[in-house]
Amino acid sequence: MSTLAEPLDVADVATQFTVVRRRHTGRWLAAVVVAVLGVVVAQNVLSNSRFGWDVVGQYISDASIIRGLGTTLFLTVVCMAIGTALAVLLAVMRLSSNPVVNGAAFVYVSFFRGTPVLVQLLFWFNLAALYPVISFGIPGVHLDANTLITPMLAAIMGLALNEAAYMSEIVRAGILSVEWGQSDAASALGLTKGQTMRRIVLPQAMRVIVPPTGNETIGMLKTTALVSVIAVPELLFSSQVIYARNYETIPLLIVASLWYLAVTAVLGVGQYYIERHFARGNRNLPPTPIQRLRTFARAITTRSTR
Repeated sequence: MSTLAEPLDVADVATQFTVVRRRHTGRWLAAVVVAVLGVVVAQNVLSNSRFGWDVVGQYISDASIIRGLGTTLFLTVVCMAIGTALAVLLAVMRLSSNPVVNGAAFVYVSFFRGTPVLVQLLFWFNLAALYPVISFGIPGVHLDANTLITPMLAAIMGLALNEAAYMSEIVRAGILSVEWGQSDAASALGLTKGQTMRRIVLPQAMRVIVPPTGNETIGMLKTTALVSVIAVPELLFSSQVIYARNYETIPLLIVASLWYLAVTAVLGVGQYYIERHFARGNRNLPPTPIQRLRTFARAITTRSTR
């Protein structure tokens, strides 16, 4: 007659073996190499007087630079808001079973994705050459295009309409990521197509939509530099005006670059937390930057005490 084996005590088994931590020699070696290269590059850049760091410090908070930064942020927010709103409409049109509606959205997306945004900006800026008077088809309305199409309006139209074409594909991909069975269930419950889209589909599609939308926002921030060609006083244009007077080209370009990097870093952190918000349904949420920093500091402290 067989007898059952006695259960093993985990504590007793653990005492019979010596636990050795895995050594990550290659990882630490790579970290040291990268750190050394970073120090060398930083020392070379900071010690090179041709960069004009004193001029950078002088103009980093200049009033015209700050105003240009404000214009850049304004263009980014407005163009992304308009572009996203149009993108949702275009995405729904692309998913429509009506061939006319679907085809119109396809032509729009193809046109604005197929031509450079710089060309589109110049086109809107010179719209008065095609339509000197704009009436919108309303009797008695005669608007002077040269007065109506200001550089700022041309910049907003060019950037927003172009962004709508790219964002529409992102929104469409997010909508397609939601199972169609949920739409059928919502229809069975009596919800209209609009209610289903607003309450069922789009909230779930946000997990797919948010990450590339964050990238598009950061891209929009940098794309606003193109409007300097139509004399919109954004960040790059303000820097160009200053270095056209004092001939300090490199330092003023560094000033603009530093502000772009700072705002991009803030947008990146915001994107991270928005992604984390919409990923709350996941069991394992990615650690926040503060949690990563704490983990890294704890690992360094543990190694130093040993």
